[in-house]
Amino acid sequence: MDHPVVTREEWLEARKALLLREKEETHLRDKVRAERMALPWVRIETDYVFDTPSGRKTLAELFDGRSQLMIYHFMLGPDWEAGCPGCSFLADHLDGTLPHLNHHDVTLICVSRAPLAKIDAYKRRMGWKFPWVSSNGSNFNSDFHVSFSKDELASGSVFYNFRDTPTENAHDELPGLSAFYKDEKGQIFHTYSSYARGGEELIGTLMILDRAPKGRNEDSTMNFVRRHDEYEDQPKAAACCH
Repeated sequence: MDHPVVTREEWLEARKALLLREKEETHLRDKVRAERMALPWVRIETDYVFDTPSGRKTLAELFDGRSQLMIYHFMLGPDWEAGCPGCSFLADHLDGTLPHLNHHDVTLICVSRAPLAKIDAYKRRMGWKFPWVSSNGSNFNSDFHVSFSKDELASGSVFYNFRDTPTENAHDELPGLSAFYKDEKGQIFHTYSSYARGGEELIGTLMILDRAPKGRNEDSTMNFVRRHDEYEDQPKAAACCH
């Protein structure tokens, strides 16, 4: 890395200049957050049902007694052998948030189209505790534009991240994060979704790397990421889970 080496005083001046930009970023983030909170809502009219470890549950039941539900659309298709490495990277950061979210009236859950048995096997392999259910057999994933049929992929473009996306940049499963609210009458509203790189701020490792001397040190977005049991110095996953 080719960086100038300066005196402590010169470094301080450069750092103070950057601090001004960081404060601008913080203030802009505050404004964006306020605009996010002000988005209009859409009432959910479809009776979605999911396979869970405790039986079939409706979308309303996934709230688990709370008024807010955050769903991470985890890329694990019915015929996939393992979860997406990028989604797995994000999921590594979820378990520690659960006590804080649950006690702040928020339920966090992952949803995939894979059958529940495949989800449970991969979840055991990864050692995760967060709730994870299957939307297999419902239109939930397609309605929220994170799963695509062969015909859709063959059409040349799919609707993803609020725009038509060329299929060379798409897979049958793609990631996303969606938020829902349930009122006192039991009505459910879709309040927010984000896709593609919109979930990066959930990944604390990236936020730390952004402040490390080499930054993310990547050739393309997160190309350095592996499932946490696939790094060379980690124990290999049990053969039964591949």
